[in-house]
Amino acid sequence: MPIPEEVTGDEIDKDVRQELQSLPKTLAEDVARNLVMVAQLLDEDPEAAYGYSRVALRLASRVAAVREAAGFAAYANQKYGEALAEFRAARRMTGSVELWPVMADCERGLGRPEKALDMAGAPEVHKLDKAGQVEMRLVAAGARRDMGQLDAAIVTLQSPELASNSVQPWTARLRYAYADALLAAGREREAREWFAKAVESDRDGSTDASDRLAELDGVEFMDALDEDEDGPGAGNDAEGSSAEDADKA
Repeated sequence: MPIPEEVTGDEIDKDVRQELQSLPKTLAEDVARNLVMVAQLLDEDPEAAYGYSRVALRLASRVAAVREAAGFAAYANQKYGEALAEFRAARRMTGSVELWPVMADCERGLGRPEKALDMAGAPEVHKLDKAGQVEMRLVAAGARRDMGQLDAAIVTLQSPELASNSVQPWTARLRYAYADALLAAGREREAREWFAKAVESDRDGSTDASDRLAELDGVEFMDALDEDEDGPGAGNDAEGSSAEDADKA
């Protein structure tokens, strides 16, 4: 797969660069450049990121960072079985528990929420840092919801991290998940309160909490392009669209 000339491979994390030192120099550079492409494209074009991850995997399957990158690329493409296999391989190589929450979420993706809950109660969770423990809590709550246990999901999310007024990297997502669970349980007033709190803490726009809050407040967003087209002579088109929407409903 083509890689832009400006991508040198030097952009990768120093720890990953150190892992690649076990490879011949030219090979290490090729792998590094592919890993950079995975990182750059993972959010905006996960399919392309997956392609670059497969190239890196073919070149250096015995490097833990490569297996991890391949796992995240597969995960972003909802290839949960493949992602889980790669994460397990990376974990065997490093002995780290860092990937435990995303491995549990892969179990959810594979339709095995009970397995995800088993992992949430495993000793490995106690070895996670605070961010990892919060992530594990989010996965466990999701598993509860998968099983139709809304009240249990709400209780799972109730924690000192949720109650804290300090804003951490995980705060917005935790508050959002709690608000969403409350709404699913029909507790709309409380859900609105927590969506508002999620908005306050969502400094990088990692959630759509503001949109969800607006929906609860009855705010309707109108596409500016549609508004421009609603001029003279546009009535037939609008009527046709409404009929099409009614058919879909």
